[in-house]
Amino acid sequence: MEQIYYGGTILTLDHKRQVDAVLVRHGRIAAIGSPELLHASAPSAAMRSLDGCTLLPSFIDPHSHLSAVANSFLQVPLDEAVSVAEIRDALTDFVRRSRVPAGAWVVAKGYDHNMLPGGRHITRDFLDHCLPGHPVIVQHRSGHSGVCNSLALKKLGITVSTPAPQGGVIGQKNGRLTGFLEENAFMTYMKRVPMPDLKAMQAAFDKAQTLYAAHGITTVQDGMVVEQMLPMYRYLYEQRALRLDLVSYPDAATVDLMTSLFPHSVGQYDRHIRIGGIKTFLDGSPQGRTAWMRTPYQDSDGDCGYGTLSDEALDAVIEKAKEHSMQLLAHCNGDAAAAQYLAALTRAESTCPTLRDSRPVMIHAQLLDLDQFAAVRATGVIPSFFVAHVYHWGDVHRKNFGEARAARISPAMSAWRAGILFTFHQDAPVIPPDMLETLWCATCRTTKSGFVLGENERLPAEEALYAVTRNAAYQYFEEETKGVIRVGARADFVVLDRDPLAVPPEELRTLRVLATIKDGTVVYSQ
Repeated sequence: MEQIYYGGTILTLDHKRQVDAVLVRHGRIAAIGSPELLHASAPSAAMRSLDGCTLLPSFIDPHSHLSAVANSFLQVPLDEAVSVAEIRDALTDFVRRSRVPAGAWVVAKGYDHNMLPGGRHITRDFLDHCLPGHPVIVQHRSGHSGVCNSLALKKLGITVSTPAPQGGVIGQKNGRLTGFLEENAFMTYMKRVPMPDLKAMQAAFDKAQTLYAAHGITTVQDGMVVEQMLPMYRYLYEQRALRLDLVSYPDAATVDLMTSLFPHSVGQYDRHIRIGGIKTFLDGSPQGRTAWMRTPYQDSDGDCGYGTLSDEALDAVIEKAKEHSMQLLAHCNGDAAAAQYLAALTRAESTCPTLRDSRPVMIHAQLLDLDQFAAVRATGVIPSFFVAHVYHWGDVHRKNFGEARAARISPAMSAWRAGILFTFHQDAPVIPPDMLETLWCATCRTTKSGFVLGENERLPAEEALYAVTRNAAYQYFEEETKGVIRVGARADFVVLDRDPLAVPPEELRTLRVLATIKDGTVVYSQ
């Protein structure tokens, strides 16, 4: 089927900024030009008027967790909870409304101790009081910690004598478990929570894809696939359940098995699944004060957070990436974690210069500092900034790091001036995959309290837009076919009610996604 899009603003984000019309044939851009010339060359093409709206390349998600987003539709949402009473009510109402049988697991997500009175975490005893007949685990909004009740601790085999994995914490107080798990401890035991029913997961994946498409995204990421998730992947593959492109990054322990199970997805899409590389993580979260810093947190008595991998373990992960000729994504929030990653890449590239060509990525890079830019350029690292932190946790970061250091979080403008290519992401389900909010955050840098955090790091709207389109396509080695409107590229588009390059920056998050198109097919329409 052929289609001609015309009658509005068409932003190519390529060398030619705007065109009048686009001809789509077999899911690809066949020609660009005037509506009259395109219609003359393809008289049977359906004419699709934009009615004065704006069409541009669809957004590309440089980092999130599609499986976790899908799972979130089967979990208790606590993202809006600002008191323990609201958490209690959400848990008990979910069990009642969903008719969860006694003894069945209850998983909740999205609570943030920073939003609770006193800034304190909930406890095992609190969860025991809420749901004594269910094993319960409540995930922190950062994704780096959680709290279990007594029954969950028992089912997971955690006792006061259980050693915490390296780079993790199992909370105890006065010789008794608090239920709190942090970093590697949380990641390790979360894998042991039973997976939902596969049919339920398929329905949840459908909702998750609709969520991304509603935000104008057609390429998504699953940033850290572990072995326990592979049966679900096989089911989705067999059911042909994906309609958006999914780039998956298994951890180093899972990559061999995943590539053997999905050999046709290595480096290319097969039924919309592509194995893009390996993911690891080197520290925690700044809002949880576990990001690994070179200087201490404010009022912390010297606490700098901590790393989650030794240098030797990180070197082994890099060797695994080299073995598979794959891209490596490393979660680094703090500048000490960034320093560890950059040093490891420098060592590896000294004996294997082609490693630089794999386009290694530094996920989050929130506290990557300006003095580290030279090493970023030298190693070829692509920082993917979680710039929306400026709004969602900027006020928390001001308390944790002080005004001057917090102002340099996600230093996108400085990176642009230094000639460093970067991308933006939302780390969904940490926050929704809202690209327009991210563009607003990058250009305005306003916190929830209305404070401008790092005015010097405000980015022009056009450069912010590149970070979620053509730069993101480059991160995925897909710059020839995605992120721009040019002949031969995929017909992956988003239609907005207004031109993001023509509105004031403060209005960017008020733009609306009217339609999302994947390979010429509408996958979302308002």
